[in-house]
Amino acid sequence: MHKALVLLNMGGPNNLQEVEIFLKNMFKDENILPIKSELLRGFVAFMITAMRKNEAKKSYQALGGKSPLIMHTQKLVDKLQSRLVDTYVTYAMRYTPPFAKEAIKELVARNIKEVYLLPLYPHYSTTTTKSSLEDFYNTAKGLDFHARFHDIANFYENRLFNEAIIQQILRSVDNPNEYNLIFSAHSLPQKIVERGDPYLQEITEHKEILSNLLKDSFASYHLAFQSKLGPVKWLEPSLEEKLKAFKGKKVLVYPLSFVLDNSETEFELHIEYKEIAKSLGVKEYSVVECLNDSDKFVDALIDIYQRM
Repeated sequence: MHKALVLLNMGGPNNLQEVEIFLKNMFKDENILPIKSELLRGFVAFMITAMRKNEAKKSYQALGGKSPLIMHTQKLVDKLQSRLVDTYVTYAMRYTPPFAKEAIKELVARNIKEVYLLPLYPHYSTTTTKSSLEDFYNTAKGLDFHARFHDIANFYENRLFNEAIIQQILRSVDNPNEYNLIFSAHSLPQKIVERGDPYLQEITEHKEILSNLLKDSFASYHLAFQSKLGPVKWLEPSLEEKLKAFKGKKVLVYPLSFVLDNSETEFELHIEYKEIAKSLGVKEYSVVECLNDSDKFVDALIDIYQRM
Protein backbone atom coordinates (compact mmCIF):
# COMPACT_ATOMS: atom_id res chain seq x y z
CA MET A 1 0.00 0.00 0.00
CA HIS A 2 1.81 3.09 -1.28
CA LYS A 3 -1.14 5.46 -1.75
CA ALA A 4 -2.79 7.63 0.88
CA LEU A 5 -5.94 9.74 1.05
CA VAL A 6 -5.63 12.60 3.53
CA LEU A 7 -8.76 14.49 4.56
CA LEU A 8 -8.11 18.11 5.50
CA ASN A 9 -10.23 20.38 7.67
CA MET A 10 -10.00 23.37 10.02
CA GLY A 11 -10.23 21.34 13.19
CA GLY A 12 -11.85 22.05 16.50
CA PRO A 13 -10.90 21.86 20.19
CA ASN A 14 -10.58 18.31 21.53
CA ASN A 15 -11.02 19.72 25.03
CA LEU A 16 -11.54 23.10 26.68
CA GLN A 17 -7.79 23.63 27.02
CA GLU A 18 -7.47 23.61 23.23
CA VAL A 19 -10.01 26.41 22.69
CA GLU A 20 -7.31 29.05 23.07
CA ILE A 21 -4.96 27.13 20.77
CA PHE A 22 -7.69 26.87 18.14
CA LEU A 23 -8.48 30.59 18.20
CA LYS A 24 -4.85 31.70 18.27
CA ASN A 25 -3.82 29.45 15.37
CA MET A 26 -6.84 30.46 13.31
CA PHE A 27 -6.29 34.20 13.66
CA LYS A 28 -2.54 33.88 13.08
CA ASP A 29 -3.36 32.43 9.64
CA GLU A 30 -2.64 35.08 7.00
CA ASN A 31 -5.49 33.66 4.89
CA ILE A 32 -7.92 34.41 7.73
CA LEU A 33 -6.39 37.67 8.96
CA PRO A 34 -4.69 39.22 5.91
CA ILE A 35 -2.11 41.34 7.74
CA LYS A 36 1.30 41.12 6.04
CA SER A 37 3.36 41.79 9.15
CA GLU A 38 3.65 38.49 11.02
CA LEU A 39 4.42 40.36 14.24
CA LEU A 40 1.34 42.59 13.96
CA ARG A 41 -0.86 39.68 12.91
CA GLY A 42 0.33 37.71 15.93
CA PHE A 43 -0.51 40.62 18.22
CA VAL A 44 -3.99 41.04 16.71
CA ALA A 45 -4.54 37.27 16.98
CA PHE A 46 -3.56 37.44 20.65
CA MET A 47 -6.02 40.28 21.29
CA ILE A 48 -8.92 38.56 19.47
CA THR A 49 -8.23 35.30 21.30
CA ALA A 50 -8.17 37.07 24.66
CA MET A 51 -11.54 38.69 23.92
CA ARG A 52 -13.25 35.58 22.56
CA LYS A 53 -11.85 32.62 24.49
CA ASN A 54 -14.24 32.72 27.46
CA GLU A 55 -17.33 32.99 25.28
CA ALA A 56 -16.00 30.25 23.02
CA LYS A 57 -15.37 27.96 26.00
CA LYS A 58 -19.00 28.37 27.07
CA SER A 59 -20.12 27.27 23.61
CA TYR A 60 -17.97 24.15 23.75
CA GLN A 61 -19.09 23.40 27.31
CA ALA A 62 -22.64 23.22 25.94
CA LEU A 63 -21.37 20.59 23.47
CA GLY A 64 -19.78 18.42 26.15
CA GLY A 65 -16.44 20.23 26.40
CA LYS A 66 -15.17 19.66 22.86
CA SER A 67 -15.96 20.02 19.18
CA PRO A 68 -17.82 17.09 17.59
CA LEU A 69 -15.71 17.52 14.43
CA ILE A 70 -12.90 15.13 15.40
CA MET A 71 -15.36 12.35 16.28
CA HIS A 72 -17.20 12.69 12.96
CA THR A 73 -13.91 12.85 11.06
CA GLN A 74 -12.61 9.65 12.67
CA LYS A 75 -15.84 7.80 11.89
CA LEU A 76 -15.62 8.99 8.30
CA VAL A 77 -11.99 7.90 8.02
CA ASP A 78 -12.88 4.45 9.41
CA LYS A 79 -15.65 3.97 6.84
CA LEU A 80 -13.47 5.12 3.99
CA GLN A 81 -10.64 2.84 5.12
CA SER A 82 -12.96 -0.17 5.14
CA ARG A 83 -13.86 0.54 1.51
CA LEU A 84 -10.47 1.65 0.15
CA VAL A 85 -8.37 -1.43 0.84
CA ASP A 86 -5.48 -0.31 -1.38
CA THR A 87 -5.25 3.18 0.13
CA TYR A 88 -4.21 4.37 3.57
CA VAL A 89 -6.74 6.92 4.88
CA THR A 90 -5.95 9.54 7.48
CA TYR A 91 -6.63 13.20 8.24
CA ALA A 92 -4.99 16.45 9.31
CA MET A 93 -6.44 19.56 10.92
CA ARG A 94 -5.35 23.13 10.32
CA TYR A 95 -5.69 24.70 13.78
CA THR A 96 -5.87 21.85 16.33
CA PRO A 97 -4.31 18.38 16.63
CA PRO A 98 -3.78 16.22 14.72
CA PHE A 99 -1.79 18.68 12.58
CA ALA A 100 -0.29 18.07 9.14
CA LYS A 101 3.04 17.21 10.80
CA GLU A 102 1.50 14.21 12.55
CA ALA A 103 -0.21 12.96 9.37
CA ILE A 104 3.01 13.27 7.38
CA LYS A 105 4.92 11.24 9.98
CA GLU A 106 2.29 8.50 9.49
CA LEU A 107 2.81 8.64 5.72
CA VAL A 108 6.60 8.42 6.07
CA ALA A 109 6.31 5.44 8.44
CA ARG A 110 4.12 3.65 5.90
CA ASN A 111 6.42 4.47 2.99
CA ILE A 112 3.66 6.30 1.12
CA LYS A 113 4.71 7.47 -2.35
CA GLU A 114 1.49 9.00 -3.65
CA VAL A 115 -0.73 11.36 -1.62
CA TYR A 116 -4.26 12.51 -2.43
CA LEU A 117 -5.29 15.59 -0.45
CA LEU A 118 -9.02 16.13 -0.06
CA PRO A 119 -10.01 19.33 1.79
CA LEU A 120 -13.49 18.79 3.23
CA TYR A 121 -14.72 22.16 1.97
CA PRO A 122 -17.23 21.77 -0.90
CA HIS A 123 -16.55 25.33 -2.11
CA TYR A 124 -13.14 26.89 -2.70
CA SER A 125 -12.00 29.76 -0.54
CA THR A 126 -8.59 31.17 0.28
CA THR A 127 -9.66 31.04 3.94
CA THR A 128 -10.28 27.29 3.91
CA THR A 129 -9.12 25.23 0.91
CA LYS A 130 -6.04 27.31 0.10
CA SER A 131 -5.08 27.58 3.76
CA SER A 132 -5.28 23.83 4.42
CA LEU A 133 -3.45 22.81 1.23
CA GLU A 134 -0.79 25.46 1.72
CA ASP A 135 -0.21 24.33 5.30
CA PHE A 136 0.14 20.68 4.28
CA TYR A 137 2.56 21.41 1.43
CA ASN A 138 4.68 23.77 3.54
CA THR A 139 4.84 21.22 6.35
CA ALA A 140 5.80 18.44 3.91
CA LYS A 141 8.58 20.63 2.50
CA GLY A 142 9.81 21.46 6.00
CA LEU A 143 9.95 17.75 6.89
CA ASP A 144 11.63 16.94 3.56
CA PHE A 145 8.75 14.62 2.66
CA HIS A 146 8.65 13.95 -1.07
CA ALA A 147 5.73 12.20 -2.74
CA ARG A 148 3.53 12.54 -5.79
CA PHE A 149 0.74 14.87 -4.68
CA HIS A 150 -2.81 15.32 -5.99
CA ASP A 151 -5.39 17.71 -4.59
CA ILE A 152 -8.87 18.95 -5.31
CA ALA A 153 -10.14 22.52 -5.00
CA ASN A 154 -13.89 21.90 -4.60
CA PHE A 155 -16.54 19.25 -5.12
CA TYR A 156 -19.91 20.99 -4.87
CA GLU A 157 -20.85 19.91 -8.39
CA ASN A 158 -20.27 16.19 -7.75
CA ARG A 159 -23.48 14.26 -8.51
CA LEU A 160 -23.20 11.72 -5.69
CA PHE A 161 -22.39 14.46 -3.19
CA ASN A 162 -25.53 16.37 -4.12
CA GLU A 163 -27.61 13.19 -4.03
CA ALA A 164 -26.37 12.64 -0.47
CA ILE A 165 -27.43 16.17 0.47
CA ILE A 166 -30.87 15.78 -1.10
CA GLN A 167 -31.40 12.52 0.79
CA GLN A 168 -30.33 14.13 4.06
CA ILE A 169 -32.64 17.11 3.57
CA LEU A 170 -35.73 15.17 2.52
CA ARG A 171 -35.58 12.73 5.41
CA SER A 172 -35.32 15.58 7.95
CA VAL A 173 -39.03 16.52 7.89
CA ASP A 174 -42.26 14.64 7.14
CA ASN A 175 -43.96 17.23 4.95
CA PRO A 176 -41.26 19.25 3.13
CA ASN A 177 -43.76 21.38 1.20
CA GLU A 178 -44.80 23.00 4.49
CA TYR A 179 -41.27 24.33 5.06
CA ASN A 180 -39.17 27.15 3.67
CA LEU A 181 -35.66 25.83 3.10
CA ILE A 182 -32.76 28.13 3.96
CA PHE A 183 -29.27 27.17 2.83
CA SER A 184 -26.99 28.63 5.49
CA ALA A 185 -23.33 29.15 4.58
CA HIS A 186 -20.42 30.40 6.66
CA SER A 187 -20.00 34.08 5.89
CA LEU A 188 -16.86 35.84 4.66
CA PRO A 189 -15.74 39.45 4.85
CA GLN A 190 -16.92 41.20 1.68
CA LYS A 191 -13.40 42.46 0.95
CA ILE A 192 -12.10 38.87 0.61
CA VAL A 193 -14.68 38.19 -2.10
CA GLU A 194 -13.85 41.51 -3.79
CA ARG A 195 -10.21 40.39 -4.01
CA GLY A 196 -11.31 37.49 -6.23
CA ASP A 197 -12.20 34.70 -3.80
CA PRO A 198 -14.72 32.49 -5.70
CA TYR A 199 -16.53 31.31 -2.56
CA LEU A 200 -19.68 33.43 -2.99
CA GLN A 201 -20.07 32.44 -6.64
CA GLU A 202 -19.69 28.72 -5.83
CA ILE A 203 -22.06 28.91 -2.86
CA THR A 204 -24.67 30.66 -5.01
CA GLU A 205 -24.28 28.10 -7.80
CA HIS A 206 -24.57 25.25 -5.31
CA LYS A 207 -27.78 26.67 -3.86
CA GLU A 208 -29.24 26.76 -7.37
CA ILE A 209 -28.11 23.19 -8.14
CA LEU A 210 -29.79 21.84 -5.01
CA SER A 211 -32.94 23.95 -5.47
CA ASN A 212 -33.32 22.63 -9.01
CA LEU A 213 -32.86 19.03 -7.84
CA LEU A 214 -35.43 19.48 -5.07
CA LYS A 215 -37.86 21.18 -7.50
CA ASP A 216 -41.20 21.79 -5.75
CA SER A 217 -40.42 19.75 -2.63
CA PHE A 218 -40.30 22.87 -0.41
CA ALA A 219 -42.39 26.02 -0.21
CA SER A 220 -39.40 28.23 -1.09
CA TYR A 221 -35.60 28.29 -1.26
CA HIS A 222 -33.23 30.88 0.20
CA LEU A 223 -29.54 31.57 0.84
CA ALA A 224 -28.23 33.19 4.03
CA PHE A 225 -24.92 33.55 5.87
CA GLN A 226 -23.88 32.84 9.45
CA SER A 227 -20.87 33.19 11.77
CA LYS A 228 -20.10 36.84 11.15
CA LEU A 229 -17.27 38.17 13.32
CA GLY A 230 -16.12 41.74 13.84
CA PRO A 231 -17.24 45.16 12.57
CA VAL A 232 -16.26 44.84 8.87
CA LYS A 233 -18.85 44.23 6.15
CA TRP A 234 -19.63 40.53 5.65
CA LEU A 235 -21.67 38.65 3.06
CA GLU A 236 -25.41 39.22 3.30
CA PRO A 237 -28.16 38.50 4.07
CA SER A 238 -27.41 37.18 7.53
CA LEU A 239 -29.40 34.19 8.71
CA GLU A 240 -31.01 36.30 11.42
CA GLU A 241 -32.17 38.86 8.85
CA LYS A 242 -33.52 36.12 6.61
CA LEU A 243 -35.48 34.52 9.48
CA LYS A 244 -37.40 37.76 10.00
CA ALA A 245 -39.36 37.02 6.81
CA PHE A 246 -40.82 33.78 8.22
CA LYS A 247 -42.92 34.85 11.17
CA GLY A 248 -45.68 32.26 11.64
CA LYS A 249 -44.07 29.92 9.09
CA LYS A 250 -41.98 26.75 9.18
CA VAL A 251 -38.27 26.90 8.40
CA LEU A 252 -35.72 24.17 7.70
CA VAL A 253 -32.04 25.14 7.65
CA TYR A 254 -29.39 23.19 5.75
CA PRO A 255 -25.72 24.05 6.61
CA LEU A 256 -24.56 24.40 3.01
CA SER A 257 -20.85 25.03 3.59
CA PHE A 258 -20.33 22.24 6.14
CA VAL A 259 -20.12 18.48 5.60
CA LEU A 260 -19.33 17.52 9.21
CA ASP A 261 -21.13 18.82 12.28
CA ASN A 262 -19.09 21.22 14.39
CA SER A 263 -19.69 24.07 16.83
CA GLU A 264 -21.12 26.28 14.10
CA THR A 265 -23.81 23.74 13.33
CA GLU A 266 -24.36 22.03 16.70
CA PHE A 267 -24.23 25.21 18.81
CA GLU A 268 -24.76 28.18 16.53
CA LEU A 269 -27.49 26.73 14.29
CA HIS A 270 -29.15 24.22 16.62
CA ILE A 271 -29.09 26.31 19.80
CA GLU A 272 -28.45 30.02 19.19
CA TYR A 273 -30.47 30.46 16.02
CA LYS A 274 -33.29 28.34 17.39
CA GLU A 275 -33.69 30.94 20.15
CA ILE A 276 -33.49 33.75 17.61
CA ALA A 277 -36.13 32.09 15.42
CA LYS A 278 -38.42 31.69 18.43
CA SER A 279 -38.02 35.37 19.35
CA LEU A 280 -38.89 36.33 15.76
CA GLY A 281 -42.10 34.31 15.83
CA VAL A 282 -41.02 31.54 13.47
CA LYS A 283 -43.62 28.79 13.84
CA GLU A 284 -41.18 25.91 13.59
CA TYR A 285 -37.40 25.93 13.20
CA SER A 286 -35.39 22.81 12.35
CA VAL A 287 -31.82 22.13 11.24
CA VAL A 288 -30.64 19.32 8.97
CA GLU A 289 -27.72 17.31 10.33
CA CYS A 290 -24.53 17.45 8.29
CA LEU A 291 -23.64 14.47 6.12
CA ASN A 292 -21.04 13.28 8.66
CA ASP A 293 -20.28 9.60 7.97
CA SER A 294 -23.48 8.75 6.07
CA ASP A 295 -23.09 5.96 3.54
CA LYS A 296 -24.11 8.23 0.67
CA PHE A 297 -21.43 10.73 1.62
CA VAL A 298 -18.84 7.96 1.81
CA ASP A 299 -19.88 6.91 -1.71
CA ALA A 300 -19.47 10.51 -2.86
CA LEU A 301 -16.01 10.94 -1.32
CA ILE A 302 -14.81 7.71 -2.90
CA ASP A 303 -16.11 8.92 -6.25
CA ILE A 304 -14.39 12.31 -5.75
CA TYR A 305 -11.13 10.57 -4.74
CA GLN A 306 -11.16 8.21 -7.69
CA ARG A 307 -11.67 11.12 -10.08
CA MET A 308 -8.69 13.06 -8.69
